[in-house]
Amino acid sequence: MSPQGNGNLSVMPLQEFVLDGFAGGLQTQSLLFALFLALYMVAVLGNLTMIMVITLDASLHSPMYFFLKNLSFVDLCYSSVIYPKALANTVSSSKIITFEGCIIQFFFFSLMGATEAFLLAVMAYDRFVAICSPLHYPITMRPSICARLVLGCYCGGCLNSILQASFTFTLPFCSSNHIDHFFCDVPPLLKLACADTTINELVMFGICGLIIVGTTLVVLVSYGYITMTILRMHSGGGRHKLFSTCGSHMTAVSLFYGTLFVMYAQPGAVESMEQGKVVSVFYTLVIPMLNPLIYSLRNKDVKDALWRLGQRHTAT
Repeated sequence: MSPQGNGNLSVMPLQEFVLDGFAGGLQTQSLLFALFLALYMVAVLGNLTMIMVITLDASLHSPMYFFLKNLSFVDLCYSSVIYPKALANTVSSSKIITFEGCIIQFFFFSLMGATEAFLLAVMAYDRFVAICSPLHYPITMRPSICARLVLGCYCGGCLNSILQASFTFTLPFCSSNHIDHFFCDVPPLLKLACADTTINELVMFGICGLIIVGTTLVVLVSYGYITMTILRMHSGGGRHKLFSTCGSHMTAVSLFYGTLFVMYAQPGAVESMEQGKVVSVFYTLVIPMLNPLIYSLRNKDVKDALWRLGQRHTAT
């Protein structure tokens, strides 16, 4: 067993960490458990429904919905990497996670987070091609290209995870093994290190900043051209439909990138652990829960597909 004391700063190999989570007594922990469970169940059901509807309804077998199905899969994995363990910890006196378990949780959390950022940029590019170059769209976004774009998103996410995990978990940790968070993330882990973490913080800000700024630029440039194209349209109905479809994506993009920037891409983010916990709940649970609602409630094609699926189920 690894030592539990907080006062001794001797460097020792750790076999486990303790996830402190949110402060509070039994009543607070019970409230958090109920809240997290409700949000997690909605996120799981919503994303599974999106995956099922897009898979089963032939009218949704297009590049846009192929990317949306992958987004739902990423959101499902994203929250599932964290919240089963977080839920167990809120009702357990033992909040231990093994050293290897912490690495695995962090790796997949980082993988899914970066993959989602890349996917949102790809989805913006898809809408740009569809609206600004509709004649070239079937060739530009043919199935093989779509598959390569999605594969590239996962590869980019994997590279980010490997770099972040390598820099973080090769640090020497002090004898205190209490992580001031409800899951394994870079900022609270850096606080346990006995070595200078300046390089690690620069790497985190650099990688996250590059991902956020790069993908945000793709989104902004794509939607800049999309907006100009839509405004030049003469059909009011067509304009409304396109703005509605693009509005769903822009809502998801704004929520996701905004919270990531607050957490990782600004100096001083590492210092504010309490703010970090709240922000983390938002982008690891609230956003995965909201995305299926955003894309289904504001999208007529998805609502029609849900209705057809319901009718088919009722008929059988």
